[in-house]
Amino acid sequence: MTTYTLRSASPAKTRADVVIVGVSKDGKGPTIALGGEDVAAAYGRKFKPLLSSLGFTGRAGETAKLPTSGTINAPLLLLVGLGDAKKLTPAAVRRAAGVAARAVTNAASVAVALPADSPELVRAVTEGYLLGGYTFTDYKRDTRPESDKAGEVVVLSSIARKQEATAQFERAQLFVEAQLATRQWVNLPANDLNPPSFADQVVARHAELTKGRGAPKIGITVWDEKALEADGCGGILGVGGGSATPPRMVKLTWEPEGATQHVALVGKGITYDSGGYSIKPAASMVSMKEDMAGAASVIEALFLIARLGLPVKVTAWAPMAENMISGAAMRPGDVLTVRGGTTVEVTNTDAEGRLILADALVMAAEEKPDVIVDIATLTGHMVVALGDKVAGLLGTDEAVEQVEAAAKTAGEAMWHMPIPEEMSERITSSKVADLAQHDAVRWGGGLFAGAFLREFTDGLPWAHLDIAGPGFNTGGAHGYTSPGGTGFGVATMVEFVAARAEAASEDTAPADA
Repeated sequence: MTTYTLRSASPAKTRADVVIVGVSKDGKGPTIALGGEDVAAAYGRKFKPLLSSLGFTGRAGETAKLPTSGTINAPLLLLVGLGDAKKLTPAAVRRAAGVAARAVTNAASVAVALPADSPELVRAVTEGYLLGGYTFTDYKRDTRPESDKAGEVVVLSSIARKQEATAQFERAQLFVEAQLATRQWVNLPANDLNPPSFADQVVARHAELTKGRGAPKIGITVWDEKALEADGCGGILGVGGGSATPPRMVKLTWEPEGATQHVALVGKGITYDSGGYSIKPAASMVSMKEDMAGAASVIEALFLIARLGLPVKVTAWAPMAENMISGAAMRPGDVLTVRGGTTVEVTNTDAEGRLILADALVMAAEEKPDVIVDIATLTGHMVVALGDKVAGLLGTDEAVEQVEAAAKTAGEAMWHMPIPEEMSERITSSKVADLAQHDAVRWGGGLFAGAFLREFTDGLPWAHLDIAGPGFNTGGAHGYTSPGGTGFGVATMVEFVAARAEAASEDTAPADA
């Protein structure tokens, strides 16, 4: 079990197996970054020539290990590149800390001396290191024993004794715990995580977090297939009808005393997506366990919001289904009736996420929250538009602006996409139903999906996060992102709620006399 500590000690004098310092680059070449000055001073005039002999430029993501031979107290120095010195943002520091965490091997103790002279940077270093060191090894046999991980990690900061720094250090660890729990769920294969077992695991985690004195009080409700049918959730039932494992819906409620606002979070929970009769190519199916990332993220976001005690009512809705092929599976041409009575013509069974979200959005909207935020690995179109590291963000203006601000604080990349008026015509183009679930137009599919979801929000303030790209990393590790589930969106949703809580507090504060 690794312990994490925040201290103000000098990295040159700290007794640890490894000391990590950052190196930036400017017009004069590589230069030691803030936090590592004492290490550079210990080497004196030899430091820059040493960097040159190593070929170390300070490029972002670059690392080098250097035996210190007693120059500093730690026997090993790990250099990590931070990139352009003029662009030393919390996001850059967070990425560098993640890279450094993966570069450390066989060390009992580690001291991290990256730039951390503000509460924001303390948080960035802490989050980056903890996230970057994550690996999913549940199905491996002793490939990375726990003993290989450092027993102690110390984050060094000149402001370590300030309350703001300590608060961000502790907060960062809670955020990471939620993000790693999300990654774990997303990384589980579909043979071990299906709608019923996913719902059961949420129930178990809920019991764990709400147990004992002082634990947050969180409500939980689970709908099975019979309850879903009784409540008219035809979208979820249509998608899940082809699977041997029936669908579920999980609702979590955090309602602190005195809360004056209500935020609804809705996350797509397709535990496996074969595409149904509009079947995916074989290669595209391999990672389709990822399609429940939205549900995992709203669940963990609510748990974290409750643990932080944020004074806002939050409900999290997680519709869960498995999109498979059988004699009971929905077919192209079927018409489904979503909760509330809207009929939808299914023309592409691989556009199933919007169907289960429709039921959940209606149920969320029926409670008249102040704002709805939904998150889903929804469309390949958004990946084509924005790549695999940036989420698409659509919705009503004020909600989108607030989510953008929260994403900036969280360090998650999002881009505001439009919902053009023509999309209203496209989603109502069905000749047999109220709405078309999909159409044959090749262009703007991600915008079409956003327009479709908007129909089920009852005109409430709403934001939609399409995380089809950044929700799952199919490549190698980069920055603080490991292969597989990323936990993307959890931090943004929590910061979104935190910002609303802060704004409400300011609105109700008494005016100065």
